[in-house]
Amino acid sequence: MFHFGIEHEVALADQRGALVAWTDASYMVFRRIIAALPHYPDDGAVLHIGDAGVRVKRWYIEGLERFDETGELLMVVPKGIEIRTTPHATIAGAVAELHASFARLRAAAAAEGLRPVLLSFNPTATSFAYDPPLNAFERRLHQTDPDYQTEALAMLTYGPDLNLSQDGLDAAGALDLGRKFTAYSPYIVPFSFSSPFYAGGLWAGLSARTFYRTGRRPAAYVFLAEASAPPARLARNQREVGRVEFKAFDSCADFGFYGALLALLKGIALDQTLAERADVPDAAKHQHVARCGFADAALAAGARQVLTAATQALADDPDRTLLVPLAAMLAQRITPAHALLATYQQRGSLAETLRDSYPPPAVGD
Repeated sequence: MFHFGIEHEVALADQRGALVAWTDASYMVFRRIIAALPHYPDDGAVLHIGDAGVRVKRWYIEGLERFDETGELLMVVPKGIEIRTTPHATIAGAVAELHASFARLRAAAAAEGLRPVLLSFNPTATSFAYDPPLNAFERRLHQTDPDYQTEALAMLTYGPDLNLSQDGLDAAGALDLGRKFTAYSPYIVPFSFSSPFYAGGLWAGLSARTFYRTGRRPAAYVFLAEASAPPARLARNQREVGRVEFKAFDSCADFGFYGALLALLKGIALDQTLAERADVPDAAKHQHVARCGFADAALAAGARQVLTAATQALADDPDRTLLVPLAAMLAQRITPAHALLATYQQRGSLAETLRDSYPPPAVGD
């Protein structure tokens, strides 16, 4: 049996379309939004809470943690609000929970005059500066922990973490799956491309996030009980052991599409024919596909190989039908970024393009 979870980062904008982030005022309004959202005490048994008290709910402020000289957490420089689902035995269950949590977040944000906008890479800022500069304790963190070394880049990016685990999969099997995901990442990430904007205008490609992120951030994490080589991570608790987290997709406005991507990962996990493995992502290949997507015939052929293998591996599994939208996209050699570009060409405004980047609320939301 598989278990699935979704983590989705939400950017918020004000009524003028300006991104709300990085400031003390943003932090305070985000805190009010989180306070207005429900708390499910039983989630502590299945979701990592941590010691700082930031991740108490299914929603939490996503951003950069600042510490004092003694290592005490001072504040979080906010980037947005992350939604995480509890683990589910079905893909449909994880997607449904994400829909419900997003609807609650949208309503709480609206009460503060904010609205969610779909982002995978900050469309206006090209860098993040530490203000104040890093202190001695923080500099030591940056010297010893690779995640801290790339946190300034993470302040520019938004994206999902798609999680799955499989009963009976041992540490070696989980690590092999993470290496498999990493190897085939360049062929599957275009299905999610949604960041064709940069520095306030059009970027020369389809995924600025993939282009600037790859080579500095991982494609996948594998959480194990004991330290191991990349892409392994030391599990923070027993519940995380065996979880594989794919981190390289762009954000999706249609959460049902996360269902398709989870089904693709599930099919890749079940497949016995795909032989490539990698410890770290192929940066050059990712950067190339970030510019051209499926327009490159060789990359499209690689994506077709992976999609065919996943489809065949799912066999009679009902989740096989979730792959249909991916096949249609590949046949047309398009990505979600193409729809954003078409909207931008029609409206001529980045703010207007992003304003309606999420589907409108469903009746009853």
